Amino acid sequence: MSMMYRKAAVLAGAAAIALPRPAPERKEADHAAVSQEVKTALGDFMRTFEEFKTKNDARLKEVEQKGSADVTTREQVDKLNAALDKSQAELKKRLDEMEAKANRLALGGGGGADREVKAAEEFSRITGQTVTAEQLREYKSGLNEHLRNPNVKAATLSVGSDPSGGYLVTPDTTGRMIKKIYESSPMRQLASVVTIGTDALEGPIDNGEADASWVGEQQPRQQTGMPQLGKWQIEVHELYAYPKVTQRLLDDARVDQEAWLADKATAKFERKENTAFVLGDGNLKPKGLLAYPVVSEADGARAWGKFQFIASGKAGGFADSEPGDALLDLIYELKAAYRNNARFFMSRATVGEVRKLKDGQGNYLWQPSAQIGQPATLLGYGIAEGEDMPAIAANSLSIAFGDFAEAYTIVDRLGVTVIRDNITEPGFVKFNFRKRVGGGANNFEAVKFLKFAA
Repeated sequence: MSMMYRKAAVLAGAAAIALPRPAPERKEADHAAVSQEVKTALGDFMRTFEEFKTKNDARLKEVEQKGSADVTTREQVDKLNAALDKSQAELKKRLDEMEAKANRLALGGGGGADREVKAAEEFSRITGQTVTAEQLREYKSGLNEHLRNPNVKAATLSVGSDPSGGYLVTPDTTGRMIKKIYESSPMRQLASVVTIGTDALEGPIDNGEADASWVGEQQPRQQTGMPQLGKWQIEVHELYAYPKVTQRLLDDARVDQEAWLADKATAKFERKENTAFVLGDGNLKPKGLLAYPVVSEADGARAWGKFQFIASGKAGGFADSEPGDALLDLIYELKAAYRNNARFFMSRATVGEVRKLKDGQGNYLWQPSAQIGQPATLLGYGIAEGEDMPAIAANSLSIAFGDFAEAYTIVDRLGVTVIRDNITEPGFVKFNFRKRVGGGANNFEAVKFLKFAA
């Protein structure tokens, strides 16, 4: 196709705005098609889950009878586990598409003639050429005829010709920018987030208890013990990025370099801070959940400032007998007030391991979810996947459970800002991106850890 006809094809997209909206029966057909896609994806997901359960049951039986499962059986379970992740992602994608398409189909407003006029006005505004709705209709008719019969003279496409505005409509040669996906941890969705106007956030710790005594009617009252208060503090730290770009690239690049760099810096800041919220040592960065001491002593027996762990029953894995008991112990070691908003937090690989577990009645502890925005559940509690959580290994703290909003606070002092410097080095532009953020634990009873140890 010649350059002019490629330009004409772009104009056809603009002219398509003037097409009448789909008839109600067309909307119903679109809804039905989308719904069928979702049903198909859901069916595939459930079939994969049932096949996974069958193979995993066989693996468990082999372990019970022979002490270990065959290599082939383990490989089949691992493949189905991975397929289940893929199928679940596909189902979520289809559900999101259904919601998006339903929203688009629900949009209304005005008849076809009104849209033709609006399309012509918009085209005139963009190109600086005066184009009427009638000209757009003639152009569309001529373009359709040319596409069906290339022998028709190009002069028919008057609106699409270069002198009439075609020079102002060039083909889109940028295409879609492909982005690599980096996995992180959703700590901002789990923890409390507070915005402050200074360099630290402080608050009192009320973890003491007043004393009281029984007394008779005429007995003297002795002074009782007073509760003690403490103080917690979360300092703010700084993230920065400092890229440099030539002025000529900024002038001539088809992609907005400044916006692209801002997007990349913001995404990197997000991953860096999420890692720090889990693993940070507190040195020039937030102090993460796993940076605090984690001991076996229960609430009331250990010093404030330390988390508690429950042992899995086996180094580097779940106990061979009743492996789900450790998870139940983890849940019920948490006080009831925190269980209302509690959830599990672990990496995707660890989710793959807990998916294999069953209770004493043969029921799987992990259950899928087919609802938009709802996570899968483990023993009735939601699961948040965080790739900064450690993989299962000897003595690893690979699973956390609790009310993370109560246990951990993220402090925002300043969102992402940028200083644009094109003075200090002529011909170059330096971008100084900054963000000030902090994080720390402030309630050490609200989260418990599962330690993979005997």
